[in-house]
Amino acid sequence: MVRENGGPVAEPHGSSSHCIEELGPKDSPEMVELAHLTKPGPFGTRTHELGTYLGIRREGKLVAMAGERLKVPGYTEVSAVCTHPAHTGKGYARVLMMQVMEGIRRRGEIPFLHVRQDNTRAVELYERLGFRTRRVVYFTVLKRS
Repeated sequence: MVRENGGPVAEPHGSSSHCIEELGPKDSPEMVELAHLTKPGPFGTRTHELGTYLGIRREGKLVAMAGERLKVPGYTEVSAVCTHPAHTGKGYARVLMMQVMEGIRRRGEIPFLHVRQDNTRAVELYERLGFRTRRVVYFTVLKRS
C-alpha cells in the first residue's frame, strides 16, 4: 500500500495524550518481544537501526510501536506497526503511524507499507490514513536452520 497524496498528515484528535518516545538500542529486547507477539513481519534485534522507530509505553512497558525500514529512492516503508493485544483500540497504531509518516513526508519521500490482505483491521486503518493498494504481492520469509 502507498500513501501518494503527499500532503501533511493531519494530527488526530486527542493524540496529545499519547506520550510517544523514540526507540533505540536499549529498547531492542522489548521491540523484538512485541514483534514476536504481534507478528507484523520480520523484525530482528538490529531492525531498529534501519530507521526511526517510535513507541508508546504504559506503566513502563512498551505496548505499541511503528517505524521505518526499507528505503528506496523517493520511498520509505512504514514498518513494524504493532500494538500489544491488551492495548488495541486506543488509537496507538494510528498516532504512531502519523508521526512516522510525517517524518517521511518532511524528507520529501512517500510512505509505503506491506500488509497481509486478511489483516482487515490493519487494512482499514491504513486506508483511513490515505494508503491505497498499489499491488498484491507474495512474500516468503526464509530462516537459517
